[in-house]
Amino acid sequence: MKKILVINTKYQITGGEDSNIVDELKFLQKHYDVEYLEYDNSKNIDIFDLFSFITNSNMKSNKKLKQHLREFKPDLVYVHNTWFKASLGVFNILQKEGIQTIIKLHNLRYYCAKSYLISKHVKPGKPCSACNLDRKKLQVLNKYFNDSLLKSLILIRYTKKFIKIIKRKQFTILTITDFHQQFLLNLGIKEEKINLYSNPIEIRTIKKANNTPKNDYILYAGRLSEEKGVGELLDSWKKTDTKGLKLKIIGTGPLEDRLINSFQHSDIIFTGYLNNKAVLEEIKNSRAVVTATKMYEGQPRLLCEASSLGVLSIYPSFGGMDEFFPPDYNFSFKQYDYENLIEKLSAIINTESIEEEGERVLNFISAKLNESKLIKDFQKAIEG
Repeated sequence: MKKILVINTKYQITGGEDSNIVDELKFLQKHYDVEYLEYDNSKNIDIFDLFSFITNSNMKSNKKLKQHLREFKPDLVYVHNTWFKASLGVFNILQKEGIQTIIKLHNLRYYCAKSYLISKHVKPGKPCSACNLDRKKLQVLNKYFNDSLLKSLILIRYTKKFIKIIKRKQFTILTITDFHQQFLLNLGIKEEKINLYSNPIEIRTIKKANNTPKNDYILYAGRLSEEKGVGELLDSWKKTDTKGLKLKIIGTGPLEDRLINSFQHSDIIFTGYLNNKAVLEEIKNSRAVVTATKMYEGQPRLLCEASSLGVLSIYPSFGGMDEFFPPDYNFSFKQYDYENLIEKLSAIINTESIEEEGERVLNFISAKLNESKLIKDFQKAIEG
């Protein structure tokens, strides 16, 4: 059985990508001998991290990797996020050792942080669709992190080197959508290096219990932040004839207090943080889930989990999001067109074919994320 070492750096705030890693490990362990090496950005910064910001190589992280390579002796190393604890030194080690390496790109941060100049990132008057950064008047530097220019400069230096690394012929790249593949081609990555491979999720054919509330709310679950468009979603909801339905908002984030104070209404419920099991229960019994995200999403976890439960989604049609729904899907809206969002909310409130449409999205996602198909896609990538 092929031995695979999976490497990932956990985010400071747990998000969808961290949850995806958990699901993917379970999936790969059914077919391969898998070991997981995790770095954690939530830990305190130490002297090794400070030096790594200068050298783009973390001695402590490198030592940890070398130990796993020596003891586990993997045939393949599968790398996810390396910012910032893992750092880029891991790629130099893997190349020097001659170990087959594949890199999965979950998002487009490398595009947003590839230049020191804001003019090469964001056009005037139009926020970046990959990170929602808006260009301020007379702004010159590309300040990716609003709270820190220094951190932004460190990330840009890191990213410029990372782009050179992923262009190396020794490394294979995995993307989740055709849209992301085209993005890489436009960046100058050779087509033969890129492979398509979606995030595995469990397809949960769970029926609604007879004694549970059915379809009396629409659900948003995720970070309460500007780039997720939660404020615009709530504004649109207020303008919709909800016919007694409620909008549940699950999650926390920088806009939480402001949104709670601004949208105090009997048909809007803020639940705060819920664990994944509780969120799945809420999705299962909802009429639909909704997002008004302003950013390109890799593989929208909320929407895919909803489809896996036979629940409909309302989402902005842009980037690669349409790839996870049937071609004639009727409940997506035009990005930034909130009148269109209101129309879709009204349509899903009034439709009488919830179960029929739910069956369609379930069948589509089941075929797209079929375990046999996914393992074939992964095997194709590692066989070159």
